[in-house]
Amino acid sequence: MITLYNTLSRKKEEFKPIEPNAVKFYMCGPTVYDFFHVGNARSFVMSDMIRRYLAYRGFDVTFAMNLTDVEDKIIRRANEENQSAKEIADRYADAFFEDAEKLKIRPADSNPRPTEHMDEIVAMIERLVENGYAYEVGGNVFYDVAKFEGYGKLSGKKLDELEAGSRVEVNKEKRNPLDFALWKKAKPGEPKWRSPWSEGRPGWHIECSAMSCARLGETFDVHAGGSDLIFPHHENEIAQSEGANGKPFVNYWLHFGFLNIDDEKMSKSLGNFFTARDVLDNYSAASLRFFFAQTHYRSPLNFSSDGLEAARAGLEKLRVLAEKLKRAKPRAGKDDFDVETHYARFNEACDDDFNFPKGFAVLFDFARDVNRRLAQGEPSETLVEKAGTFLREIAEGVFGVVDFSEDAAADPTLETELIEFLIELRAEAKREKNYALADRIRDGLAERGVRIEDGKSGVTYRKTDA
Repeated sequence: MITLYNTLSRKKEEFKPIEPNAVKFYMCGPTVYDFFHVGNARSFVMSDMIRRYLAYRGFDVTFAMNLTDVEDKIIRRANEENQSAKEIADRYADAFFEDAEKLKIRPADSNPRPTEHMDEIVAMIERLVENGYAYEVGGNVFYDVAKFEGYGKLSGKKLDELEAGSRVEVNKEKRNPLDFALWKKAKPGEPKWRSPWSEGRPGWHIECSAMSCARLGETFDVHAGGSDLIFPHHENEIAQSEGANGKPFVNYWLHFGFLNIDDEKMSKSLGNFFTARDVLDNYSAASLRFFFAQTHYRSPLNFSSDGLEAARAGLEKLRVLAEKLKRAKPRAGKDDFDVETHYARFNEACDDDFNFPKGFAVLFDFARDVNRRLAQGEPSETLVEKAGTFLREIAEGVFGVVDFSEDAAADPTLETELIEFLIELRAEAKREKNYALADRIRDGLAERGVRIEDGKSGVTYRKTDA
């Protein structure tokens, strides 16, 4: 039984999707006006791991992640660079897909964009006007938050407290300072679309409501995003969607914790702002994914070079084990290796609100168990097969931190063949007591990022660029 913490109810709940064994999952994606930063990367990676885990547990997951391509920041960037908003959005959408692939984030089943869903956006606003939740003033349309009885149920904020704490409203068109824009009349030079109220563009919040309902239905299972989106973005999504459709919008809300840089809030003004692309220039995607997963997805995370170095070192234990199993020459027969206990412990850990830190602890216990058995001598076929399957399903399939593909094991690349050939030459040189040559081979490989390790179970190697 999977339980998860639902932001809407503020407690852990048993996960019961609308359709048995099927999950409809929406993730708030990037606004494509720049490269996404490591805080965004954490949310994207953790949603990817949750999606992978649900699939591993037997669910058919339909995953949608939007790309916001109509927004004030895009328009500002377009004006700064003397380009169209579409050119800016397309450029950074392509960059997003490139960086997501580098991070081993599996492609979404769909990546809806507001420009592709303008008809649905306009139709949803029309229903809100008809249902009395929205009003038009001078070509602009606003959501009347006072009309939605459940406003604040996700964030826990009270409408009267929000009103009391709001600043003096400069927009006199609004009935209430908290009312937010559904449709904005276009200013000169801005991109615009036709609507019953004016030529203009949608507000940010209505875009996600319309796109998610269009792709996943008026009520779906899971909506995820960063904690900074709880209010007002996700709160407004609920008010819009339920006001327009008259149905519950989302059953389970998941939110990812904040990311700090060296114990300080990430900020361009502090000079500690890093894009995911910057970090991937120095660390592998596997190291970054492993670093993110060592902290529970709801908890804040401090991003530091020391943490990444520790993740890199820890990950090597799994990579070395994968290499051992790939090159193993097992004997026929079985042994008492109980892989089912490892599966049961892993499932129990991660079924509890996707507790991936505990899941990784189980994975390292498994690695120690297998390494101990490998050190005892020639492993059995059963051990190699079961251990390899576990690594493929968990380390590669769920976490995406080890490449243990069957193709890689069955068909070594030229690089692997050359490394193993040099290791054989080194072993021959040592047998002939030509230690100078043996050391030269070892040092030459180390200079090229391949470290040789002599152990009780034989010679292994690992690449130090992980």
